Amino acid sequence: MGMDERKQKILRAIIQDYIATAEPVGSRTISRKFDLGVSPATIRNEMADLEDMGFIEQPHTSAGRVPSDSGYRYYVDYLLEPLSLTTEDKDRINHEISGRINEVEEVIEYTGKLISQITSLTSLVLGPKRKNKALKKIYFLPYEEGKAIMVTVKDNGTVENDLIDLDEDTSLEDLQMLANLFNEKISGAPVSNLKQGILQEIYSALSQKRRMIDSMLGILERTLVDEKEGPKDRVYLGGTLNMLNQPEFQDMDKLRSLFGVFEENKKLKTLLKQDQEGVQISIGLENEEQILRNCSIISATYHINGRQIGSIGVLGPTRMDYQKTITIVDYMTHYLTELLTEGHR
Repeated sequence: MGMDERKQKILRAIIQDYIATAEPVGSRTISRKFDLGVSPATIRNEMADLEDMGFIEQPHTSAGRVPSDSGYRYYVDYLLEPLSLTTEDKDRINHEISGRINEVEEVIEYTGKLISQITSLTSLVLGPKRKNKALKKIYFLPYEEGKAIMVTVKDNGTVENDLIDLDEDTSLEDLQMLANLFNEKISGAPVSNLKQGILQEIYSALSQKRRMIDSMLGILERTLVDEKEGPKDRVYLGGTLNMLNQPEFQDMDKLRSLFGVFEENKKLKTLLKQDQEGVQISIGLENEEQILRNCSIISATYHINGRQIGSIGVLGPTRMDYQKTITIVDYMTHYLTELLTEGHR
């Protein structure tokens, strides 16, 4: 059974519709939305063949079909058509990145933020050595019973997310009060200048929330140790909270496991295929991490004077918009290479 042109068109239609809706796709949907010139009955027969070939799956007996990892791989390798960035996206990238070119680290950090905004996915950017930045703000997001997400914002726009433990009686008002106290004490202070006395002052003022404060101060102290140890390779994350909007991660256990991966810099570095040139795409079961088996990662490297100095990646569900994401990652790595090389000269 071969993959003829009609099967290719139907597979492309299934994937495009599933990317857009996150709902299993039936033959009537394909017939109604896509002008393929064949009847729903013919589409059903072709879908049965595609299922036998392993390119689509039927999640429930009465449901439509969804793409398999093999289907996504075939789509990426053979069916994707080149896409040009919109003038609006190009202008936005060129304006916002070129204006920061005098500070290389800021460019790298902001690149991830910009990519996550354009794709609505999570970005991973491996950059050159980082410098000390000032803390700007801390705030909290409810996560699950007994836990919250602590969001740390630095003065250059870098945002980091960490899970912290809560006491049983900690309320949203308590979290706001804690954030206000921390922001009053540390706002504008470079991480390397944080004195143990400041942390002890906060601890004493809030000793009744000891479990939570221990968790928070542990995060800040680890940050301080990292800065004192000197610059190191680091993956900058952008848009991690975008995963909350993906239907695939409405399950709290999956989300918690995914955030666990986000917290480990060493694991994040392995996701970015730095030993290969060009755009690299890792789909579903091709990822080693179990929690990433329903995710895809698109990455590419950038250079200065021909020397590789970092990588850019986007992580999202296997249902991501490959065409747009590949185009953006490819454009950003080439644009960064051009800007950084020119700036270096």
